[in-house]
Amino acid sequence: MKQFDYESFYNKVGKVNGWDFSNIKSFSEGVTWNFYDEVQKRSKKTDVLLDIGTGGGENIIRISSSLLLSIGIDLSNGMLETAESNLKHSNVSNVKFFQMSSDHLQFPSGFFDLVSSRHAPFSSTEIFKVLKIGGWFLTQQVSEADKLNIKNAFSRGQDYDKTDGTLKGKYIRELKEAGFSEVQSFEYDAIEYFQRPEDLIFLLTNTPIIHSFGKENKDYEILFEFIKSNQYAKGIRTNSKRFLIMAKK
Repeated sequence: MKQFDYESFYNKVGKVNGWDFSNIKSFSEGVTWNFYDEVQKRSKKTDVLLDIGTGGGENIIRISSSLLLSIGIDLSNGMLETAESNLKHSNVSNVKFFQMSSDHLQFPSGFFDLVSSRHAPFSSTEIFKVLKIGGWFLTQQVSEADKLNIKNAFSRGQDYDKTDGTLKGKYIRELKEAGFSEVQSFEYDAIEYFQRPEDLIFLLTNTPIIHSFGKENKDYEILFEFIKSNQYAKGIRTNSKRFLIMAKK
Protein backbone atom coordinates (compact mmCIF):
# COMPACT_ATOMS: atom_id res chain seq x y z
CA MET A 1 0.00 0.00 0.00
CA LYS A 2 1.40 3.45 -0.95
CA GLN A 3 2.47 5.50 2.06
CA PHE A 4 0.21 8.50 2.68
CA ASP A 5 1.91 11.86 2.10
CA TYR A 6 1.02 13.62 5.36
CA GLU A 7 3.29 16.60 4.69
CA SER A 8 1.53 17.53 1.43
CA PHE A 9 -1.85 16.83 2.96
CA TYR A 10 -1.40 19.17 5.91
CA ASN A 11 0.18 21.91 3.80
CA LYS A 12 -2.95 21.82 1.64
CA VAL A 13 -5.25 21.84 4.65
CA GLY A 14 -3.42 24.76 6.18
CA LYS A 15 -4.05 26.93 3.13
CA VAL A 16 -7.77 26.17 3.36
CA ASN A 17 -8.57 26.55 7.07
CA GLY A 18 -5.55 28.17 8.69
CA TRP A 19 -5.18 25.20 11.04
CA ASP A 20 -8.15 26.38 13.08
CA PHE A 21 -9.84 23.32 14.55
CA SER A 22 -10.96 25.26 17.62
CA ASN A 23 -14.57 25.55 16.45
CA ILE A 24 -15.11 21.78 16.45
CA LYS A 25 -17.56 20.98 19.24
CA SER A 26 -16.62 17.61 20.72
CA PHE A 27 -15.71 16.01 24.02
CA SER A 28 -14.37 12.70 25.26
CA GLU A 29 -15.05 10.41 28.20
CA GLY A 30 -12.32 8.09 29.47
CA VAL A 31 -9.21 10.10 28.59
CA THR A 32 -6.63 9.22 31.24
CA TRP A 33 -3.94 11.81 30.55
CA ASN A 34 -3.20 15.10 28.80
CA PHE A 35 0.02 14.66 26.86
CA TYR A 36 1.58 18.07 27.44
CA ASP A 37 0.63 17.96 31.11
CA GLU A 38 2.70 14.75 31.26
CA VAL A 39 5.59 16.57 29.58
CA GLN A 40 5.23 19.46 32.01
CA LYS A 41 5.30 17.11 35.02
CA ARG A 42 8.77 15.97 33.95
CA SER A 43 10.04 19.50 33.26
CA LYS A 44 12.41 21.58 35.37
CA LYS A 45 13.17 25.28 35.09
CA THR A 46 16.68 24.40 33.89
CA ASP A 47 15.52 22.00 31.14
CA VAL A 48 15.60 22.39 27.37
CA LEU A 49 12.74 20.74 25.44
CA LEU A 50 12.48 19.66 21.81
CA ASP A 51 8.93 19.24 20.49
CA ILE A 52 8.70 17.26 17.24
CA GLY A 53 5.74 17.99 14.95
CA THR A 54 4.90 21.07 16.99
CA GLY A 55 2.13 22.27 14.66
CA GLY A 56 0.83 25.65 15.78
CA GLY A 57 3.04 25.54 18.86
CA GLU A 58 0.18 26.27 21.27
CA ASN A 59 1.14 23.46 23.61
CA ILE A 60 4.78 24.31 24.16
CA ILE A 61 3.89 27.98 24.49
CA ARG A 62 1.42 26.99 27.23
CA ILE A 63 4.00 25.03 29.27
CA SER A 64 6.96 27.31 28.53
CA SER A 65 7.11 28.70 32.07
CA SER A 66 8.17 25.24 33.32
CA LEU A 67 11.28 25.19 31.10
CA LEU A 68 14.44 27.16 30.36
CA LEU A 69 13.95 26.85 26.59
CA SER A 70 11.52 25.06 24.27
CA ILE A 71 12.22 24.41 20.59
CA GLY A 72 9.46 23.26 18.28
CA ILE A 73 10.13 21.76 14.85
CA ASP A 74 7.78 20.93 12.01
CA LEU A 75 8.01 20.15 8.30
CA SER A 76 5.03 22.28 7.33
CA ASN A 77 5.48 25.93 6.39
CA GLY A 78 1.81 26.59 7.12
CA MET A 79 2.01 25.17 10.60
CA LEU A 80 5.20 27.11 11.40
CA GLU A 81 3.64 30.35 10.19
CA THR A 82 0.79 29.72 12.63
CA ALA A 83 3.29 28.87 15.39
CA GLU A 84 5.20 32.11 14.84
CA SER A 85 1.93 34.07 14.88
CA ASN A 86 0.85 32.38 18.11
CA LEU A 87 4.23 33.13 19.66
CA LYS A 88 4.06 36.77 18.56
CA HIS A 89 0.70 37.18 20.28
CA SER A 90 1.93 35.59 23.51
CA ASN A 91 4.12 37.06 26.25
CA VAL A 92 6.59 34.17 25.92
CA SER A 93 10.28 34.72 25.11
CA ASN A 94 11.79 31.25 25.66
CA VAL A 95 10.22 29.40 22.70
CA LYS A 96 11.76 29.02 19.23
CA PHE A 97 10.47 27.34 16.06
CA PHE A 98 12.36 25.82 13.12
CA GLN A 99 11.47 23.92 9.96
CA MET A 100 13.19 20.56 10.24
CA SER A 101 12.72 16.85 9.58
CA SER A 102 12.62 14.52 12.58
CA ASP A 103 14.76 12.11 10.54
CA HIS A 104 17.68 14.58 10.59
CA LEU A 105 17.76 16.56 13.83
CA GLN A 106 20.21 19.42 13.35
CA PHE A 107 21.19 19.86 16.99
CA PRO A 108 24.30 18.92 19.00
CA SER A 109 24.44 15.51 20.65
CA GLY A 110 23.10 15.50 24.20
CA PHE A 111 21.56 18.97 23.84
CA PHE A 112 18.04 18.29 25.20
CA ASP A 113 16.73 17.23 28.60
CA LEU A 114 13.32 16.30 27.16
CA VAL A 115 11.96 15.42 23.72
CA SER A 116 8.24 15.21 22.95
CA SER A 117 6.30 14.11 19.88
CA ARG A 118 2.50 14.20 19.74
CA HIS A 119 0.88 12.55 16.72
CA ALA A 120 4.05 12.98 14.67
CA PRO A 121 6.56 10.47 13.29
CA PHE A 122 10.04 10.34 14.79
CA SER A 123 13.40 8.58 14.54
CA SER A 124 14.39 6.74 17.72
CA THR A 125 18.10 6.93 16.86
CA GLU A 126 17.96 10.68 16.19
CA ILE A 127 16.15 11.31 19.49
CA PHE A 128 18.65 9.16 21.38
CA LYS A 129 21.45 11.21 19.83
CA VAL A 130 20.16 14.64 20.90
CA LEU A 131 18.99 13.61 24.40
CA LYS A 132 21.19 13.99 27.45
CA ILE A 133 21.98 10.87 29.48
CA GLY A 134 19.07 10.46 31.88
CA GLY A 135 16.81 12.51 29.59
CA TRP A 136 13.25 11.49 28.74
CA PHE A 137 11.39 11.07 25.47
CA LEU A 138 7.58 11.15 25.53
CA THR A 139 5.31 10.43 22.58
CA GLN A 140 1.57 10.14 22.12
CA GLN A 141 0.32 8.49 18.95
CA VAL A 142 -3.00 7.53 17.37
CA SER A 143 -3.75 3.82 17.60
CA GLU A 144 -4.91 1.85 14.57
CA ALA A 145 -8.33 1.27 16.22
CA ASP A 146 -9.03 5.01 16.56
CA LYS A 147 -12.39 6.11 15.02
CA LEU A 148 -12.97 2.44 14.29
CA ASN A 149 -16.75 2.62 13.76
CA ILE A 150 -16.24 5.41 11.20
CA LYS A 151 -13.59 3.43 9.32
CA ASN A 152 -15.79 0.33 9.38
CA ALA A 153 -18.67 2.34 7.90
CA PHE A 154 -16.48 3.46 4.99
CA SER A 155 -14.47 0.22 4.74
CA ARG A 156 -11.33 2.37 4.50
CA GLY A 157 -9.32 4.84 6.52
CA GLN A 158 -6.09 5.68 8.30
CA ASP A 159 -4.29 2.40 9.13
CA TYR A 160 -7.55 0.52 8.47
CA ASP A 161 -5.64 -2.47 7.10
CA LYS A 162 -3.29 -2.73 10.12
CA THR A 163 -3.66 -4.70 13.35
CA ASP A 164 -4.26 -2.54 16.41
CA GLY A 165 -1.04 -2.20 18.41
CA THR A 166 1.27 -2.54 15.41
CA LEU A 167 2.65 1.00 15.60
CA LYS A 168 3.08 0.88 19.38
CA GLY A 169 5.03 -2.37 19.12
CA LYS A 170 7.20 -0.98 16.34
CA TYR A 171 8.09 2.17 18.29
CA ILE A 172 8.85 0.27 21.51
CA ARG A 173 11.13 -2.12 19.61
CA GLU A 174 12.94 0.73 17.85
CA LEU A 175 13.45 2.71 21.06
CA LYS A 176 14.99 -0.30 22.80
CA GLU A 177 17.22 -1.00 19.79
CA ALA A 178 18.35 2.65 19.82
CA GLY A 179 19.63 2.19 23.37
CA PHE A 180 16.94 3.58 25.68
CA SER A 181 17.35 1.97 29.11
CA GLU A 182 13.74 2.22 30.26
CA VAL A 183 10.63 2.11 28.04
CA GLN A 184 7.07 2.33 29.42
CA SER A 185 3.78 2.34 27.51
CA PHE A 186 0.17 3.20 28.32
CA GLU A 187 -3.05 3.46 26.32
CA TYR A 188 -6.67 4.53 26.53
CA ASP A 189 -9.73 3.99 24.36
CA ALA A 190 -12.06 6.88 25.14
CA ILE A 191 -15.61 7.53 23.95
CA GLU A 192 -15.73 10.67 21.81
CA TYR A 193 -18.85 12.67 20.97
CA PHE A 194 -19.25 15.23 18.19
CA GLN A 195 -22.11 17.59 18.90
CA ARG A 196 -23.06 18.45 15.31
CA PRO A 197 -22.77 16.76 11.91
CA GLU A 198 -20.73 19.72 10.65
CA ASP A 199 -18.14 19.09 13.38
CA LEU A 200 -17.59 15.56 12.13
CA ILE A 201 -17.63 16.67 8.48
CA PHE A 202 -14.97 19.31 9.23
CA LEU A 203 -12.80 16.71 10.96
CA LEU A 204 -13.08 14.16 8.14
CA THR A 205 -12.53 16.79 5.45
CA ASN A 206 -9.42 18.21 7.08
CA THR A 207 -7.68 15.14 8.51
CA PRO A 208 -6.60 11.82 6.95
CA ILE A 209 -8.95 9.66 9.08
CA ILE A 210 -10.85 8.76 5.87
CA HIS A 211 -8.48 9.34 2.99
CA SER A 212 -9.97 11.52 0.23
CA PHE A 213 -13.21 11.95 2.14
CA GLY A 214 -15.92 13.49 -0.04
CA LYS A 215 -14.30 12.54 -3.34
CA GLU A 216 -16.14 9.25 -3.68
CA ASN A 217 -19.77 9.45 -4.75
CA LYS A 218 -21.26 7.67 -1.75
CA ASP A 219 -19.15 9.29 0.98
CA TYR A 220 -21.81 11.70 2.24
CA GLU A 221 -24.52 9.07 1.95
CA ILE A 222 -22.39 6.72 4.08
CA LEU A 223 -21.63 9.50 6.56
CA PHE A 224 -25.25 10.46 7.16
CA GLU A 225 -26.22 6.82 7.60
CA PHE A 226 -23.39 6.57 10.12
CA ILE A 227 -24.67 9.65 11.95
CA LYS A 228 -28.20 8.23 12.14
CA SER A 229 -26.87 4.96 13.58
CA ASN A 230 -24.52 6.59 16.08
CA GLN A 231 -26.51 9.59 17.29
CA TYR A 232 -26.88 9.67 21.08
CA ALA A 233 -28.13 12.26 23.54
CA LYS A 234 -24.53 13.45 24.07
CA GLY A 235 -23.73 13.62 20.37
CA ILE A 236 -22.44 11.52 17.48
CA ARG A 237 -20.45 8.72 19.07
CA THR A 238 -17.09 7.30 18.01
CA ASN A 239 -13.85 6.47 19.83
CA SER A 240 -10.50 8.11 20.47
CA LYS A 241 -7.73 5.56 20.98
CA ARG A 242 -4.26 6.76 21.92
CA PHE A 243 -1.05 5.30 23.29
CA LEU A 244 1.69 6.96 25.30
CA ILE A 245 5.33 5.86 25.39
CA MET A 246 7.92 7.22 27.84
CA ALA A 247 11.56 6.27 27.31
CA LYS A 248 14.63 7.17 29.39
CA LYS A 249 18.13 7.41 27.94
